[in-house]
Amino acid sequence: MRQLNKLQSTVFLAGGALMVIGAGCFSLMWQQHIVCWLFLLGAIMFSVMQSMQIYEGNSFVVKRLKRIQAVASIFFLISGILMIDTVHHFLLSLFQNAGSNGYQNYLAYVYNKWVVLLLVAAILELYTTHRIGTELQKEKNYKSTGNTFK
Repeated sequence: MRQLNKLQSTVFLAGGALMVIGAGCFSLMWQQHIVCWLFLLGAIMFSVMQSMQIYEGNSFVVKRLKRIQAVASIFFLISGILMIDTVHHFLLSLFQNAGSNGYQNYLAYVYNKWVVLLLVAAILELYTTHRIGTELQKEKNYKSTGNTFK
């Protein structure tokens, strides 16, 4: 796995911290119109830096886990966009053409749904991070004993 340099690692950690601060402050309803943007900025920083950690090995398992991590990153980004929509309601105009049920449909399908995507993304991220670490350690142990990794 390609390691990030110091600047990239700092951006990666800052992105994760901004996501935690943004989600925490947003859920506590403190300055929601500002922290929603902090969350999205953190999600962008985190996702971009994570995508720069390219796996250069041959393990199918790690490649699959990196694809799952990419899905989690997309969920983080969509969660940030939906968090901003919860404050600013910019997607509401897409539902107002649906007649009298437009606002109810917006509430049912979009409003506050950032929580679901954030939860799914966090679970996927925890799972893949743990499994990638385990698989890379297995690969390292196989190489150190002289065996080929399959």
